[in-house]
Amino acid sequence: MKKIALLIAVLLATAVYAQDRLQQQKLQAGFTLFDGDKDRLLSEKEFKALGEYSPKLKGKPQVVEYLFEKLDLNHDRTLSLQEYLGLSAIDAEQIKASEESQIPYEAPTVKEAAISDDQLLFFERRIRPILVEKCYSCHSGNSESIQGGLVLDTRAGIRRGGNSGPGIVPGNPSMSLVIEAIRFDNRDIQMPPEKSGGRLSEAVISDFEQWVRMGAPDPRDGQAQSVESEWDTEQAKSHWAFQPIVRSALPKLDDETWPKSDIDRYILSGLEAKGVSPNRDASPVALLRRLYFDLIGLPPDIDETSAFLEAYAKDAQSAIGSLVDRLLASPHFGERWGRHWLDVARYAESTGKDVNCLLPQAWRYRDYVIESFNQDKPIDDFLREQIAGDLLPAENERDRARKQIATGFLALGPRGLNERNPRQYALDAADEQIDTVTQAVLGLTVACARCHDHKFDPIPQRDYYALAGIFLSTETCYGTAATFQNIHPSELIDLPKNCGLPRMPKMLSTQQRDALTKELTKIERYGTLQFYGTALKAKISGQGLNVNNDPQKLVMFVGINAKIGEIKAELARYEADGTQKLTAIGVRDYPPTPARRLPAKPRSVPEAFELATGRPDQFRSINDSPLFGRGDVDKPGEKVKRGFLSLIPVKHSTISPNESGRRELSEWLVSIENPLTSRVFANRVWRWLFGSGIVESVDNFGTTGQAPSNQALLDHLALRLQENGWSLKSLIKEIVLSRSYQLASTYRPTNFELDPANALIWRMSPRRLDAECIRDAMLAISGRLQRTPPLGSIVAEQGDGGIGGYPIKSLRAPLSDELFLAADSDYRSVYLPLPRNAIPDSLTVFDFSEPTSVNGKREVTTVPSQALYLLNSEFVATAARLFAERLLRVEPEHRIEMAFQLSFARSPTENERKAVKQYFSDNPNRSSEIDAWTGLCRALMGSAEFRSID
Repeated sequence: MKKIALLIAVLLATAVYAQDRLQQQKLQAGFTLFDGDKDRLLSEKEFKALGEYSPKLKGKPQVVEYLFEKLDLNHDRTLSLQEYLGLSAIDAEQIKASEESQIPYEAPTVKEAAISDDQLLFFERRIRPILVEKCYSCHSGNSESIQGGLVLDTRAGIRRGGNSGPGIVPGNPSMSLVIEAIRFDNRDIQMPPEKSGGRLSEAVISDFEQWVRMGAPDPRDGQAQSVESEWDTEQAKSHWAFQPIVRSALPKLDDETWPKSDIDRYILSGLEAKGVSPNRDASPVALLRRLYFDLIGLPPDIDETSAFLEAYAKDAQSAIGSLVDRLLASPHFGERWGRHWLDVARYAESTGKDVNCLLPQAWRYRDYVIESFNQDKPIDDFLREQIAGDLLPAENERDRARKQIATGFLALGPRGLNERNPRQYALDAADEQIDTVTQAVLGLTVACARCHDHKFDPIPQRDYYALAGIFLSTETCYGTAATFQNIHPSELIDLPKNCGLPRMPKMLSTQQRDALTKELTKIERYGTLQFYGTALKAKISGQGLNVNNDPQKLVMFVGINAKIGEIKAELARYEADGTQKLTAIGVRDYPPTPARRLPAKPRSVPEAFELATGRPDQFRSINDSPLFGRGDVDKPGEKVKRGFLSLIPVKHSTISPNESGRRELSEWLVSIENPLTSRVFANRVWRWLFGSGIVESVDNFGTTGQAPSNQALLDHLALRLQENGWSLKSLIKEIVLSRSYQLASTYRPTNFELDPANALIWRMSPRRLDAECIRDAMLAISGRLQRTPPLGSIVAEQGDGGIGGYPIKSLRAPLSDELFLAADSDYRSVYLPLPRNAIPDSLTVFDFSEPTSVNGKREVTTVPSQALYLLNSEFVATAARLFAERLLRVEPEHRIEMAFQLSFARSPTENERKAVKQYFSDNPNRSSEIDAWTGLCRALMGSAEFRSID
């Protein structure tokens, strides 16, 4: 066997170093051989076995690391078979030359590009604070002695490196000495040293690796950076977004006949000022598809198209108005627009990060959002409920339950459940909530002020900790059971039993309950016996109880604690009669004083873990937060009174000493004196309808964000939102009935030269449909779409547990991410499972929102993997076949017409008819008629017209 392995390794090495490529079957054989755990992925360790077996690679770890980085296209630190087959495309001559010269292969230099808003925030929030806290004392221009000649306080310094070579190689973590140092892989250059806190957490190391992969974007210039404030307070306060909303006089126009609404007047005024003329109106078919996809995310069927075109021919504006009213009243409206907000709310059904635990009750928040938008809940109430629903008055038990569910907004965030420092965990959780609330509602990056005064906006560090006190006084209940690595389990919140909300159908039988109770008693007794036995032995020896000195004991106690937590969580999910409890993720206030203090001396394994990792007493009651110097949990300063941002002088109620302050915060956020909230939300609505915002940086209205293309229009929309009772549907209707929204997308070279980004709105910018619309449209035209919403989600059916990781004897086995990656159903895409790091392939391929942070603006890419998905996906194949079967049920002479009407809401052109007929005549020997029509249907669904709207 060893000889066979060596032979295959030599063959693989030949593929890398020789000009001739091996055939793919040999590569596949090698992949199978090195896949030791048979998970259909090669870990970095498994891949490095190539260097052990290959004489040509042995002793050349740099080349092996380069190969791994080169092949790992999605940067998940594993290689799929498809990625591994990329060996055949590696430039063998270049690597061979590097080997002969004894110089490690150097990755291509990443061209410096302009730093995007997201990259800037990533650096300021996750990279700079660590460099300041952990590195600058020894590696900055202000250091008494610069260690190793390495300067890390400038972009040039961190790239140039020190005596050992380049500190950062943008785009290549494996060649970056800073990454090698913080990984602690090399004993000679481990950083930070013990005196500075020792090895960084896995989450921080992962952040640095991600930063390098994205090209190490770094806004620092050649000057050493100080942690002092860098902004001029008064100048920053004069920023346009912080000024009161102003009602501008309607502009006078040269062409008074063109506008249909005040929106049109603001648009045309901008166009006339630049000498740009607007496009003609869109065709009725283009407008029909635009309205359907924008408002409900589905294509019109044939009868709906015919009815609209007939009405449009009689009275165009009346037909458009009636259609808009009908679509806004559709239950599918909430599914479409609720998904928009779920992007902003970073909705997901697992915690992500190092221990990816499921959140089986997250679906209730999803349904709350959809229901709220369908009911046209006023946006100010919608925001209030998500911040402080549990503290607001309720009309009845159902209303009370819905408002409690709304606070799931604060509980959905990603979590580092393996964080060993409980104080750090508490502060990180509050930081994530501050970041989410302020970006989602205010469009501000307040979390950048955690370690120092905000570098760009007038937000002092004290304001950050005024908000931190509010969220540290709030208990976040996300409902994960203790597992082998989850040392921060959480309860769920019980909902009123008579609230009328649905329960998941799974039952716990009496026999199952008895078996679980028996197993729990057994493991608790065993744990207690082991705990006291270990404690007694430690007392006799005089060494004290410290299981960290005994790895075997430590693993045993971790397993015992995990098993106890696992069983208790399972039992806690059910009522006495075996039905599932009505529970939700969400938040609630801590009591004014801790309800129960941490045990001084543990008497069981769970108590020992609670003492070691449980939330500190100071963060389990209503309390103000200390100001932590440079954000360091070990450097608490004076306490900061709970409050809000000083830059927005809104009159507000005094925070009650017996409440967290979330209720007062929610009122402050939606106050009409606050100029940001209605502006930010109105801008989001505009972006969701036009594809770009009036302020293009939709999540950043601060001084580093982009200026509005038409501030008068933005303020008009913000005021209209307030004046119409914060009605989302009213604002949408006003926008889509404007002439500006109804413009054709026709390209005009003269206009394009004057306004290439279409910031002035001289046309409707063509847009590719998002992932959900593409998938849902395929379901709809194939006749497969199930329009009745499901109960719960696939994640809820799985219950507690984690995704991925190693199985531990006697503990619940982790779930394979394949269960979610390949998830499919006949329901709309908004109901697909969404665990972090395991989003279904049908969504990710078309730029689905990354649910780790607020995302009001999805990226839109065109990459080969999308075409490959349309060609090879089983989902697309099934949809195409069902579409074909639907066509074959009608008379032959109507099939081509029906195919185009369902796909594009229009009749085929004469050339298209000829092309389809030619297609069938050129393929007379196809195995069956259904295969021929399936091929046509797949081509229609894969076309650019199907996947876009004009």
